[in-house]
Amino acid sequence: MRLAAADARRVAITGVGVVSPIGNDAAEALDAAIAGRSAIRRLSGPGSERLGTPLAACVDIDVARYFEAPRLRMLDRVTQLALLAARQSLQQAELHVREEQRARAGVFIGSGLGGAHTTDEGYQLLYGQHSDRLKPFTVLMSMGNASAAWLSIELGLTGPALTYCTACSSSAVAIGEAWRRVRDGELDIAIAGGAEAPLCLGVMKAWEALHVLASIDPVNPAASCKPFSKNRSGLVLAEGAAMLVLEAWQQAQRRGAHILGELIGYGVATDVSHITRPSVAGQAAAMREALRSAACAAGDIDCINAHGTGTPANDAVETAAIKEVFGELAARLPISATKSVHGHLLGASAALELVLALLAMRRGVLLPTMHLEQADEACDLDYVANAARIDARVQTVMSNAFAFGGTNAVLVARAGRPEG
Repeated sequence: MRLAAADARRVAITGVGVVSPIGNDAAEALDAAIAGRSAIRRLSGPGSERLGTPLAACVDIDVARYFEAPRLRMLDRVTQLALLAARQSLQQAELHVREEQRARAGVFIGSGLGGAHTTDEGYQLLYGQHSDRLKPFTVLMSMGNASAAWLSIELGLTGPALTYCTACSSSAVAIGEAWRRVRDGELDIAIAGGAEAPLCLGVMKAWEALHVLASIDPVNPAASCKPFSKNRSGLVLAEGAAMLVLEAWQQAQRRGAHILGELIGYGVATDVSHITRPSVAGQAAAMREALRSAACAAGDIDCINAHGTGTPANDAVETAAIKEVFGELAARLPISATKSVHGHLLGASAALELVLALLAMRRGVLLPTMHLEQADEACDLDYVANAARIDARVQTVMSNAFAFGGTNAVLVARAGRPEG
């Protein structure tokens, strides 16, 4: 049951972890985002010749360094990435969950596809090679809740281990629902975020069939994702994971945690208009609910981390929705779209983007929207085009995540401030 506003608890962010195309820890990813270094590349490996658009943003990491061989063979790539990001977040938080805390600690993970690599490999064996034998752990590796289950087992947590699948807003929903549990006193600790590993042939061909993938920039493939630019042509698929440690504020203070920031609002609303076409009304409703839950006015938001996929429909609709919510303030509101450098991690994008926005806020930087080459009359706001802005005064940030199926989720975070 939701507590009254006077009794609701503040929620601190005490640790973050990132495994992404632009960096295998949060600091490295932030530096790349500030510099505008794109990880989007033309693919050249096995199977790439079958792709009409052989373009992606891949994580470069030797996972065998972090898992014993028998364990590794039981984990799909999505779970490997999720566990690595979660371990980083807990290490930064300097958090060891004690025995008496385990029932009041939970795991909340968003993923649009779950164990896609295992599923794809199984189909290739079964139908492509006509094999009647699959890996014995196929079900356990491909099931959608594998990452949350393994993380709970690794940490010995007996609180909820929940998985959210709302397509590209999955990790925003996971973080928002975790925030509610801690805010309302049901939990004291939550590890929340998202993981996605969609870079296998079957998934990429399926996305090609939707005709939403970016065409390859003929001069610079790294510049193929162009959010809000008139010559944008679509999104670029990516893999990765990002996790946050959320704690009751007073608990974090008592144990002397270094508080990175505070999660203060979450809004979710559904379009109910079309399975793929975005809706101004639905996106605006989610932003308004996030402001309401954060007890913020529109003027309290210093910048927005946009969903900003680079598709013609999304960027124009998101621009219109921001205008509807912020009115005349929209013209002066800096908006960043970091998918221009790290690609679209589908269900994990929102978690990565929230981490980047949080850390950029702490550093006083507005992240750039790269490859914004041509002005578009339908996208006429301040998108921090092509270069970061340094020495910015940012105290409160909104992060948007919108999805096929119409589930729109918005998070609001602010720089940590003392109690009172």
